[in-house]
Amino acid sequence: MVDLFSDTQTRPTAGMREAMARAEVGDEQSGSDPTTNALCARVAELLGKEDAVLMPSGTMCNLVSILVQTKPGDEIVVDATSHIFNTEAASAAAIGGVSTMALATADGVFSAGQVEAAIRAPVRTAPRSALVSVENTTAFSGGSVWPIETVRAVRDVAKRHGLKAHFDGARLLNAVAATGVSAADYVEGFDSAWIDLSKGLGCPVGGVLAGSKDFIIEAWRWKYRLGGAMRQSGVLAAAGLYALDHHIAQLATDNQNATTLDAGLRKIPGVAFEAGTQSNILRFSVEGLGVGAAEFAKACLERGVRFRATGAYEIRATTSLEVDAAGVARAIEVARDVAAALRQG
Repeated sequence: MVDLFSDTQTRPTAGMREAMARAEVGDEQSGSDPTTNALCARVAELLGKEDAVLMPSGTMCNLVSILVQTKPGDEIVVDATSHIFNTEAASAAAIGGVSTMALATADGVFSAGQVEAAIRAPVRTAPRSALVSVENTTAFSGGSVWPIETVRAVRDVAKRHGLKAHFDGARLLNAVAATGVSAADYVEGFDSAWIDLSKGLGCPVGGVLAGSKDFIIEAWRWKYRLGGAMRQSGVLAAAGLYALDHHIAQLATDNQNATTLDAGLRKIPGVAFEAGTQSNILRFSVEGLGVGAAEFAKACLERGVRFRATGAYEIRATTSLEVDAAGVARAIEVARDVAAALRQG
């Protein structure tokens, strides 16, 4: 199987499993798990923040950031294709009573001007604009990488209007690999930021949320409330430390493999791309083949290549440490054969 469904499909490597087995552990809730403490300190330094906390998932990182920095009746500003808006079960609304202003974009990257226009005037009858979230790279807009100038311009608009700025960095390190801009530079001035462990880094679970010491105190409070506090979490943190030591370079390889896949798929008649591939995610349409995305993905899966249908005609493919150069070549071959068969049919 060549699995291009998502980089969430990555499995712990042998070295990571060994590190997990050898992890020194304690009680996370009492702050005495040394491996978890080491991971949090490492990520806080990586992101240039004062402190950090290990969360069971990236979804909890986003939700806790919203809950700490808003109150019921507030509104957050996000991209219309963002993970927060589309695939977190409306948790901000369901749990925090927070509404969402979703900005329409072509590639998941909105402008400072769009944010300026979206921030509501302070009147009694409107929600209070409270937080702006940037997602870099974008999850469902083809893995777009935000230009650092745009990131900072959006941040500055939020700050000028007294809003909090949140950075959804689930795939931030893929953006770092693509641009050479450091993670700390990307999230500078943001009130909250996090990285995912369970995507490109290949860990089985978890994300690490960072911010000021005061922010992390309140993030811990919500972590308890949501049932996210753990005991001997060092076995999970050890995987994160191993990934930061051994899997960072892999992200550049993942990005390159996605570029190679993009180049091969573009040569297939009937397959169309709206934009170029910037990181480890690519998005293309099979409408020109006269079939839907689900039918195309099913036919490829029957031949051992797993794509993800994300729309009526849209396919998303994601590279990771589970997919090597041979896997990319195989995926191109299968997609070409399937497309030819569908055109003939």
